[in-house]
Amino acid sequence: MHAEISRIVRSKRKTFGLEITPEADLIVRVPMRASDKDIQKTVDKKIKWILAKQKLVRERCDKKQPRAFAEGEYFFYLGNQCKLYIMDNASTPLYFDSGSFILSARHAHKARDVFTKWYRKQAYDKFCQRASFFSAVSGLRYRKISISNAKRRWGSCSGKDNLNFNWRLIMAPLDIIDYVVVHELCHIEEKNHSKRFWDKVRNMMPDYKERRAWLKEKGHSLCLQD
Repeated sequence: MHAEISRIVRSKRKTFGLEITPEADLIVRVPMRASDKDIQKTVDKKIKWILAKQKLVRERCDKKQPRAFAEGEYFFYLGNQCKLYIMDNASTPLYFDSGSFILSARHAHKARDVFTKWYRKQAYDKFCQRASFFSAVSGLRYRKISISNAKRRWGSCSGKDNLNFNWRLIMAPLDIIDYVVVHELCHIEEKNHSKRFWDKVRNMMPDYKERRAWLKEKGHSLCLQD
């Protein structure tokens, strides 16, 4: 059995990490001075997990169907599947009402852009709200919040303590959003994934492992299927 390494990322981290991207590529994150032999040894040790994960990712990609943005389709919002209706006299390009999406017929030809813009606005408002709440609870102070279009990262914390969140997370349940907020807030004090970092996450969110597992298992569904 063999797995091809797509990219090796060296940093000041002390441990090895393996990542399978949405394209099924293998990224290996290693300490700065890790040797090629040690890298290959780590990959060989986890070869069964790597191949199984790549197979799962490829199967998910094969099952994805492009969105038609047609009336009757369902779209996720805060963990709920919400039905799309298209109306001739809709007052705005897209709005949310009583658990359903209402899309203006005049804007149906650019529905993907309309949905993306709406999701991004809701994501910014929600992340600002949740970050403010957990910041007050923990005393961890961030500078500003931005919304990203990242394909592989749900969130990040810069060296200047700016928080960045993926807009697609607005499709996830609130407890998953909260996990990502807490995760990035804890990076304000711990710029790594050391034991001290995870201890801080656990202190704020004792069940973080369950929320993290949900994101790993179901995060692929949080998309407009570009």
